[in-house]
Amino acid sequence: MSHPSAIRQPVEPTIVTGGERRLAFEHWLLASAKDMSQAREEWRTYGVALLRLGVRLAAIRISAHLVHAGAGTDDPDAVSAYLERVLLGGPVFVDREVQRYFALVPPSTGRRREWQLARDDAEFIGPGHYLGVPSVDATSPQDGRSFWSVEFESAGALASPGAVKALVDHCRLRAAQQASAQGGS
Repeated sequence: MSHPSAIRQPVEPTIVTGGERRLAFEHWLLASAKDMSQAREEWRTYGVALLRLGVRLAAIRISAHLVHAGAGTDDPDAVSAYLERVLLGGPVFVDREVQRYFALVPPSTGRRREWQLARDDAEFIGPGHYLGVPSVDATSPQDGRSFWSVEFESAGALASPGAVKALVDHCRLRAAQQASAQGGS
């Protein structure tokens, strides 16, 4: 028979605020910086910080043209909703100046055969590269040139490589259909 002090008491549920989630994600991202304080200063000054890829995270860079074809729109809110749905909440940011979306994925994604050949419309970027990643507070087009289109669910929760591959395949199909329809009219 168990001793009464060994009986487990019910655990109260913990509520994590959005601010706490952002702070946890910020710390997780900063672990990829060469210099954490410099990265924080870059976020404050420029809105983006250069982070090393290959240890904690990597990215699939996808052309905005392709993503907009798949979403059927270039409206930022509609594109964000589309990406959140098809990538199952995996984090994505957009750099409007270079017209690219960046889905954050595990570094091991680069070992998958489908990502070993670079293409203009979508490619894996990982070890040996740096990426300008927006501040975790940049969550809308009003926040600058680069912002989170799909915010992170939690620190370390990345997009599924399979979901990103399915997204890219679908977007390529939609872009080809649109080009064919425009050519035939």
